[in-house]
Amino acid sequence: MCSCQPLHGSITVWSALFQIKRLIKSIIVKQETVNLVVVPCNVDIATTEALKMAQEVDPSGGRTLGILTKPDLVDKGTEKDVVDIVKNLTVELTKGYMIVKCRGQNDINENISLVDAIANEKAFFEDHEQFGPLLEEGKAGIPNLAVRLTKELVNHIKNSLPHLQSEIETKLNQSLLSLKKYNHAVPTSYPEQITFLIEKINRFCSHLKKLTMGEEPQEKIDGERYITKVRKEFDDWNTFLNKCVSKFETHMKRVVLEYESSYRGRELPGFVNYNTFESFIKEEVSTLEDPAITKLKTITEITRDVFMVVAEQHFSAFSNLSKAAKVKIAIMSKKQETEAEKLLQAQIKVECVVYSQDSLYSNKLSKAKSNSPKSVANGSIQEMSYHLQAYYKIVSHRLADQIPLVIRCYILNEFADELQTEMLQLIQDKDLINVYLMEDEDIQRKRDDLTFKIERLRKAQKTLLEFG
Repeated sequence: MCSCQPLHGSITVWSALFQIKRLIKSIIVKQETVNLVVVPCNVDIATTEALKMAQEVDPSGGRTLGILTKPDLVDKGTEKDVVDIVKNLTVELTKGYMIVKCRGQNDINENISLVDAIANEKAFFEDHEQFGPLLEEGKAGIPNLAVRLTKELVNHIKNSLPHLQSEIETKLNQSLLSLKKYNHAVPTSYPEQITFLIEKINRFCSHLKKLTMGEEPQEKIDGERYITKVRKEFDDWNTFLNKCVSKFETHMKRVVLEYESSYRGRELPGFVNYNTFESFIKEEVSTLEDPAITKLKTITEITRDVFMVVAEQHFSAFSNLSKAAKVKIAIMSKKQETEAEKLLQAQIKVECVVYSQDSLYSNKLSKAKSNSPKSVANGSIQEMSYHLQAYYKIVSHRLADQIPLVIRCYILNEFADELQTEMLQLIQDKDLINVYLMEDEDIQRKRDDLTFKIERLRKAQKTLLEFG
């Protein structure tokens, strides 16, 4: 145990030194800081940690001033070395060096006043053969250092003004933007609270309507705008139907042959059996119901998720109101999805009723015949293929629009409107108004901190303008 104690003590010291060094560096690295490298005259300045740190953060030396202390402790015969340093001949600094003689411990113990100490310092330099000329040049003595530091500070502030003004303006704009998230404090009177709550709900729902109409460019899902994501889903539906048409055409003849074998009656070859045609169409169209409902559920989920995000943005300061809104969104999304699903099922059921305008069907049939190569197959099978191709394309074109229209109506259009109606129902329960408008504990503190910060930044902005 005892042998470990010195090691533990060394680690503690090194840890403290590291923390001190990190703290100092965090200050001297700032461009607004004028760095003073204070080194005793009896120490080799070129190897000091202070100078190395200053050179790391200020390689050009434009913010660094060297200050030598304790000239009375210089070994006899080395005074010229100190003078060379002050004259910037040894380790060059852009701003150069100053030399001062402060009160020593004995002076402090003997209660030597600052005025007397400055007088003693002046006498020291005046009587010193090597250091005396430095006093005359204004490079020695505390009074000269005070004048020099004042000039350096004023010049540095003037040079830093553009950067400071820009930085203050940036921080002010950021603070103002942050303050918007917390809005204004909740009113105390009940009528004002009702108005406050209605306005928040209406702003929230207005945001949702703009979002679903493609007028709100901010909300993104996986890096894409909401409306862009939805349109891609609709495009995918159209692509899916086109693929279905291609697959339909490749396996149609095989299936038609099977139907011909099963359903052909007493008709001669070349006559189309309508029962075969109708049965085949109904079977193929019915397979589109599940993909259509899957597409509905995908877009409903996308919409519900982005609505949740917007609710969090608008009601972030009011956790109870945010929870209530999210519950409403979840319930309403399920309701709208159920209604839309019923209509999609009805739409597919309607498409199983074979019908098309004569002119439209004749046009599609002509194209099917003109685009198909001549075949030596059974005439009735070939004729049936033409009719099936023509009609299936008509169905595909109708569903390419009808399914997205149903989804747009129930999920994009009506969802936000129905949600607004449900959200406004919250104001009917008078006992819960205070609960919905109860701010989270740290919101008021954050609002006060931001308000105070904005006031300070504006004062700083004004001061800089007056200084400039």
